Amino acid sequence: MTFSALVWSADLWPSKPIHFVVGFTTGGPSDVIARGLAQKMSTVLGQSIVVDNKPGAGGNVAAEYVAHSDPDGYTWLLGNNSILATNEFLYKNLRYNPQQDFAPVGLVAIQPSILIVNNEMPVKNLKELIALLKGSPGKYNYASSGAGAAAHLSGEMFKASANVNLTHIPYKGAQPALTDVIAGHVNMMFATSGSVMQFIRDKKVRALAVTSRTRSKELPDVPTMSEAGLPGFEAISWHGIVVPAGVPESIIMQISKALNSALNDKELLESYSSTGLEAKSLGPKAFGDFIKQEVPKWSKVVKESGANIN
Repeated sequence: MTFSALVWSADLWPSKPIHFVVGFTTGGPSDVIARGLAQKMSTVLGQSIVVDNKPGAGGNVAAEYVAHSDPDGYTWLLGNNSILATNEFLYKNLRYNPQQDFAPVGLVAIQPSILIVNNEMPVKNLKELIALLKGSPGKYNYASSGAGAAAHLSGEMFKASANVNLTHIPYKGAQPALTDVIAGHVNMMFATSGSVMQFIRDKKVRALAVTSRTRSKELPDVPTMSEAGLPGFEAISWHGIVVPAGVPESIIMQISKALNSALNDKELLESYSSTGLEAKSLGPKAFGDFIKQEVPKWSKVVKESGANIN
């Protein structure tokens, strides 16, 4: 598309349906976020927004598709910490550049993880856990939803921060990993708040700390990792909208305004909160700065841990 055509398109935008691409399957957290936004933002923009699920390779299939789409504002990507901050260090021969191929529109939501242990573990808090692990290097293990997933990298960050030796046990998804932690087959896990909150309330696992900077509203008595003994520790999952690089700034600002409107909608906020998500609004520049801060943090974790996905 030529520059003059882009200018003309920007003046009329949006004049046709918008495709909101999601890199994960229907019904998952990313899909829930996108469908809620699509409903609210379509009303503001006066145009239909079609959620298009393109799962595969940790979100890379969707990211590659959007990165190579026309920069006309009609193709969006719900990016997350994997797609925009860690996958480039985990996957070989990535066919998109997270820093160069996208323009940030806005942060949408964050989701902290919770460090849980099974009820057989003889610890009541993080300091006791670290002491136990230091006393028996290599004896204990932690589960994750898969190699390179947020739960895996949070575990690796914990190992480095606490200077402990733990064995990583990867699973094909969060649910089987949680099941084995609850059953006592695996000692611990960094689980997203939405997936584990009910198990904590039912006392099937023990929560030691949350990975966000502030305490969870749902678990006000559970300290942050910083409060519990590891100052500066923060490991959250996050989601935000990006578009192909080259989309006119005027269109980006229209999308950003519609996003801000959606994130002030009470119904949307309640639906996010019920799944452990916290709506978090950042504009294009602030979201871009946020991504730039996340990349070096997670690249260090990946490189030091030796994690990779062939």
